[in-house]
Amino acid sequence: MSRGVDEKCAKMRAWVAFGANLPSKTGEPAETLSVAVQDLRDMGVTVRRASRVFETPCFPVGAGPSYINFAIEVETALTPEALLALLHQVEARHGRVRKTRWAGRSIDLDLMAMEGEVRPNAKTVQAWMDLPMSAQTTQAPDTLILPHPRIQDRAFMLIPFADLAPDWTHPLIGKTVQEMCDALPDADKSEIKAQSGLEIPVN
Repeated sequence: MSRGVDEKCAKMRAWVAFGANLPSKTGEPAETLSVAVQDLRDMGVTVRRASRVFETPCFPVGAGPSYINFAIEVETALTPEALLALLHQVEARHGRVRKTRWAGRSIDLDLMAMEGEVRPNAKTVQAWMDLPMSAQTTQAPDTLILPHPRIQDRAFMLIPFADLAPDWTHPLIGKTVQEMCDALPDADKSEIKAQSGLEIPVN
């Protein structure tokens, strides 16, 4: 078996959130993220579908330009850890520097979920899900947390995710993507604006 490839993960689907609000050496945010999708394809990851493209206000409000956000569905035989390492390689290729939490970013790729996988274990994932907002600004895990501990809270993740897999069920919460999306405050969802003039090619 090849390094980073898990026979149990063959043909498994995963969902990746893409975001950027600053130019990179590649170009403006939409261009950078489009090239990043192609990078993953060139690295052997099968890109099945892309969500609509959305514009999302920067958080905290006023901290910078709005973000471009979308999600893709991929299929891969890589382990979750190996797929995350690939995502980090793509980020580095486009100049991502990890300095402070929630700073403006030229590219941000988040592995949201991979089928029903839980990493490293349910107790650890739950602890990160329960982390107070004050701690979220300063603490970041040093290992893969899967599903992503914040997907249930973030409209800019859930709305694109719902374009691709509305029936995916969170293994710890027990709710589908659509149910988690519906539970978000209307004010949060109304801030996420679909960009009809932008489309991410997947072929």
